[in-house]
Amino acid sequence: MAYTRDQIYQVLEELGIRNWMRNAQVVGNDIILDIVSPSPAMHERKRLEIALKNAFKENLPEANLTLNISVEVEEKNPNEIKGSELPGVKNIIAVASGKGGVGKSTVSANLAISLANMGFKVGVLDADIYGPSMPIMFDCQDARPYSVEVNGKTKIKPVEAYGIKILSIGFFADTDQAIVWRGPMAAKALNQMIRDAHWGDLDFLLIDLPPGTGDIHLSIVQQVPITGAVVVSTPQTIALADARKGVGMFQMEAINVPVLGIVENMAYFTPEELPNNKYYIFGQNGAKHLAEQISVPFLGEIPIVQSIREAADVGRPAALQEGTIVAEVYKNIARNTVQSLVERNTTLPPTEAVRITTMAGCSAKN
Repeated sequence: MAYTRDQIYQVLEELGIRNWMRNAQVVGNDIILDIVSPSPAMHERKRLEIALKNAFKENLPEANLTLNISVEVEEKNPNEIKGSELPGVKNIIAVASGKGGVGKSTVSANLAISLANMGFKVGVLDADIYGPSMPIMFDCQDARPYSVEVNGKTKIKPVEAYGIKILSIGFFADTDQAIVWRGPMAAKALNQMIRDAHWGDLDFLLIDLPPGTGDIHLSIVQQVPITGAVVVSTPQTIALADARKGVGMFQMEAINVPVLGIVENMAYFTPEELPNNKYYIFGQNGAKHLAEQISVPFLGEIPIVQSIREAADVGRPAALQEGTIVAEVYKNIARNTVQSLVERNTTLPPTEAVRITTMAGCSAKN
């Protein structure tokens, strides 16, 4: 005889698992059920199988029951954001590198300036506790943050330079003073700079992370909702190997931060007197090829230009040099970063996506 779906539903209702059924096929006396178990435990699935067979044997004794029991795994948002929000801060971008000395802090400073030049409100948190660079790069090493009263609470007011709000452990230590702290103490100091600061309204807060993958990185993603990460590398193989690890860190399940892309710094050398010549001292297109291999966007390449180094040394980021090739390079990287953020951040409201892509001069795809 052929059984009806109502008969099958009745059996499942009696067991209280009607909603667990995903599909049912009936061919004569043959009943094929696809059931989803809420528990991955083998003994729970076995118990469910026995209960189903006994129930059908009692209610539909002539049926030939075939069961396919699977486990439903709750899908995680690929752009899951951890940490509690910072009031007034819309987007938080971590700038990282697997290896030291690749120019991550220089990229952070110039990316901040480029975003500010587009009209965004920008802040920079120097999270490199042991080697802070931002006070020198923004020519404010003698500045000291001061306290302000906000809603009855005492907060730290960041230092401002070139329109960028900046906080760094370098503001709280003498120039010659080494920061010799264990991980928990460094994490605590970082948390104070994040949580006890009055950042005000910011479109972007850039976090200049220390090189490598360690305690500070884990602390950051646990404390604040990182919108995305930018990884900086140079073209040579040894730097690319560490950059790959840096990308892998953000893609770990425990961290799970969208990687907005890779920037290739020191991509080639161009002499000032021969601006059209390119000399690939460290290799050609290494970071670009890595980005293709691991399926993350390539945000752009930055040449070795003497003015970038000089600008960093005197505390005036090179992106401030309007009308130069260097400023245009950083502008393109900033634009590509914004575009990638919009495309990869599924939680971004459509109106916000349109606003920031319009300001950055790129097309909104949300």
